[in-house]
Amino acid sequence: MVTVGPVGVESPDRLYTVIGGRRGVDVALDPVSLVVAESGPSPDMQSEHVDILRLCARPVAVVELAARLGLPLSVVRILLGDLLDRGAVIARHPVPPINGEGTRNDPETLKQVLHALQRL
Repeated sequence: MVTVGPVGVESPDRLYTVIGGRRGVDVALDPVSLVVAESGPSPDMQSEHVDILRLCARPVAVVELAARLGLPLSVVRILLGDLLDRGAVIARHPVPPINGEGTRNDPETLKQVLHALQRL
C-alpha cells in the first residue's frame, strides 16, 4: 500500500536515505551563509548534490537553497557538509558584530553618515 502525503512534503524515509542516516555536520553553517560552487558535478554524486552545485553557480544563502530544493534546512546542511568536505563548494559566513550589542556600527557613526548623505 502506498501512502500519499501532502504535496511538497518529503517522506521521512527518503530524507533518511538521502543523508545516509546522519544527524549533523562538523561545519556550522548559518542559514544566511553564502555558498558558491567551486567545481562542477561528478558522475559519482547524488542527484541532490548535483542540484545544489547547479543552484550555487552564483552565491546563494543556505536557507534559500533549502527553499529551492524543497528540503528541510537540516538536510541541506548535511548535504552541503559533504560538498564542503570534497571542496566542491565554499561557504562565506556572515560577518559577526564588532561590539557586544549586535550592531556593526555605533549610532553616532550612522548619524554622521546620514548627515553626510543628506548634504549631497
